[in-house]
Amino acid sequence: MPDWDDIFSEKGKVFTEPHTDMEKIVKIFEERGVQKILDVGSGTGRHLIFFSKKGFEIYGFDASPKAISIAKEWLAEENLNVKIKLNRMEAKFPYADNFFDAVISIQVIHHNKMKDILMTVREIERVLRKGGVIFITFPRLEGRGGLDDWKLKEVERGTYIPQAGQEKGLPHHFFTMEEIHDVYSSFNLLEIYNDRKRHRAILGIKK
Repeated sequence: MPDWDDIFSEKGKVFTEPHTDMEKIVKIFEERGVQKILDVGSGTGRHLIFFSKKGFEIYGFDASPKAISIAKEWLAEENLNVKIKLNRMEAKFPYADNFFDAVISIQVIHHNKMKDILMTVREIERVLRKGGVIFITFPRLEGRGGLDDWKLKEVERGTYIPQAGQEKGLPHHFFTMEEIHDVYSSFNLLEIYNDRKRHRAILGIKK
């Protein structure tokens, strides 16, 4: 079964441009006094580069050794010093309680079954200070062209594993609106919307 380490090994950086709403998110972070940011599933480093250049203190972790290696090379090329670690998102995060002012995670958290997703969200809550900001995106099942080609197999309610395509074998959980409010109940959700790629995006403040 392939995983993101295989994908990064084969295709390199894969993602190079930041999420299209990140300039808006920067303004929100500045308004709310954000300094320390965590990127959960930082991949090959596109958002580490982006936020570091904006003057934020950003940290990241990823489960893929290849992604970490590529990110370190990219950061060195940009002469940026960012603390990144190898860690799985369903494991305890390697940071102290209330350490961060904001947590971002772009197209990452859905790659698990619900039990593990809940662990990830609880860890986000733990390392984020009260009043801290989250910006998280994940795909929508409805209105998604091309998913038929993936031959999705449902393995639990709302969680599917593609039987074909680039992400073959990787779990994908598609959140209902009710689940979003339940899973992120420790946050005041300021916005839930569809971004330009028709992914679901949530912006929230820790209660």
